[in-house]
Amino acid sequence: MKIEIEDLPYIATGAAFLGTGGGGDPYIGRLLARAAIESHAAPELLPVEELADDANVYTIAMLGAPTVLVEKAACGDDIDLALAKLEAYTGRRADAIIPIEVGGVNSLVPVMAAARSGLPLVDADGMGRAFPEIQMVTYNIHGVSCTPLVVTDEHLNSLLVETGNAKRAEDLVRVCAVEMGCSVMISSYPMTGRQVKDAAVRGTLSLALELGRAIHEGRRKDDPVAALLAALESSMHYAHARVLFEGKITNLERENRGGFAVGLCDLAALQGTGGAQLVFQNEHLMLSNSAGQPLAMVPDLICVVDGETAEPVPVEAMKYGQRVKVIGVSAPPILRSEQALAVWGPRAFGLQRDFEPLEELTGLAE
Repeated sequence: MKIEIEDLPYIATGAAFLGTGGGGDPYIGRLLARAAIESHAAPELLPVEELADDANVYTIAMLGAPTVLVEKAACGDDIDLALAKLEAYTGRRADAIIPIEVGGVNSLVPVMAAARSGLPLVDADGMGRAFPEIQMVTYNIHGVSCTPLVVTDEHLNSLLVETGNAKRAEDLVRVCAVEMGCSVMISSYPMTGRQVKDAAVRGTLSLALELGRAIHEGRRKDDPVAALLAALESSMHYAHARVLFEGKITNLERENRGGFAVGLCDLAALQGTGGAQLVFQNEHLMLSNSAGQPLAMVPDLICVVDGETAEPVPVEAMKYGQRVKVIGVSAPPILRSEQALAVWGPRAFGLQRDFEPLEELTGLAE
């Protein structure tokens, strides 16, 4: 299939949900992708199974604090430059583009890149959600090197990064991103089609499209949350999903720190007593009740949506007084291995807890 302009609102909505509060503003990504398709052509969405094993596959992503991305988007030339610089350094032309994450703007910037370059876009990503750091990618867990990595900004400054591991690349690139305005384009994780087949979370862009359609169709039936939950539970990766809390935002502490949007959000129940608290670093990391007991934790997805429309609410758009529902979704199994949890489990973010699956915390396990 091709990604047409009429698909973009649905992909944007579904990707924003899977982004768990991060990944950048999907509206900005939608505008960028639309402009690219109008100026060039609708890109092909390529199933992983159709990739040749020796294909050269490169990632494209926007990196930085989501709060900054609202004001500082991509110009297009910076995306082209990142891809061209990586091709020149490796000496291998790209055969396809793949997202690093399926979340917000970083599901749609690759659409923009594919449209501008004329390359197919692989229907997969390296997270099955959004994470804030470069090493928090399934490609890394499966031994794909993060570098060489190219960083570009809107002034077409560029940097080439070579490191021994992905965490060191994250540390260096984050410093560069802050200096370049807290929002940059990157192309990294150059890999083969065979490596994509081994390491990627498959079908996530087409899933974002399905989830977005479910939300929009559910609104016409006055129950978008129920439609969303049904779509999630019938999907390949997300077996368990539940509304964990319904309430309004009563306190919000959010700041840009070290190139991230970090903070916490307090919620009060709409009916009765009780509350909940969200902790986030670009993406939501943990939801706890008023007694401090966890209701969901990373890498499971913690997604905030508007209480009436089920429109996903990114971290940078949360406001005092908003009425929201917090939905917990079990992460794809690839994210829950012991090796994976060492990279993106709760302790990787400084939370003093071991991972407990959503279905065990909420009684959803069969």
